[in-house]
Amino acid sequence: MTNLSYSLGCPIWSNKNWVGEFFTKEAKPPDFLQQYASVFNTVEGNTTFYALPKPASVQKWREETPPAFKFCFKFPRLLSHDLRLQDAEAETQAFLKLLAPLAERLGPFFLQLPPTFSRREFSPLAHFLKTLPAEFEYAVEARHPDFFDKGECEARFNDLLHTHNMARVIFDTRGLHAAQAAPGDLVTRDAQRRKPKVPVRFLATNRRPFVRFVGDPIIEKNEAHLQQWAKQVEQWLDQGLQPFVFMHAPDDIDAPRVARYFHMLLRALSENAENLPAWPCEKEQNQLQLF
Repeated sequence: MTNLSYSLGCPIWSNKNWVGEFFTKEAKPPDFLQQYASVFNTVEGNTTFYALPKPASVQKWREETPPAFKFCFKFPRLLSHDLRLQDAEAETQAFLKLLAPLAERLGPFFLQLPPTFSRREFSPLAHFLKTLPAEFEYAVEARHPDFFDKGECEARFNDLLHTHNMARVIFDTRGLHAAQAAPGDLVTRDAQRRKPKVPVRFLATNRRPFVRFVGDPIIEKNEAHLQQWAKQVEQWLDQGLQPFVFMHAPDDIDAPRVARYFHMLLRALSENAENLPAWPCEKEQNQLQLF
């Protein structure tokens, strides 16, 4: 993994459909994380939203990644969606304690609020964020329209995050919702149904802006939005900020391609953007050509 000037990754590191396309042809699940981390320097840890890993898995993740690699684990849905951040101290501490051994490999923990989490629950949110241990970093994603009202609620939300030095997660689904899904493209249609259609806020509430982009399944159709993000990331880098940028696709088979396409656009703008390493399958092919 090269030392990129910002953090770039995908929503997952393990996808069997990447074998031979991103991973090497003979890659097995135990190889996936190490090969992923040879190219990208961060990943969303969406697995923790549904279930907690075993301590042995956490230790293995540490051993298989370089020190500069960052995991951005999502808070369990038990805390955010079931308990709705209330009376969740014990569960929160258990979650953070489980992943603490990753130490310097921990990026911001990622709290995704339910779509129904509105201004009525602002007080529980404020209390929850205030009680989070200061030794970790956090990013918070709101999905309810109240937090995009350009008024009192949104201002209070942004101020709350700024006060606690937390990032406001920027979830950009413009490309996804503008996509004209083919009649048989059930994956894109399902993504359009599940992913929120919220306004984009080009806002940094701390020094680590946190961007999640979901685009059109045809990668080139995302160029206008990705160009916009390349300019924004370049500006953040010039300001000394350290952005986290995660590239999704309706079918995450294409997530690495979207990430590389974005980085290509950024490199055209910024002298600070180094070359992205070749993919494991490309390195394998180059080695075969030598013989």
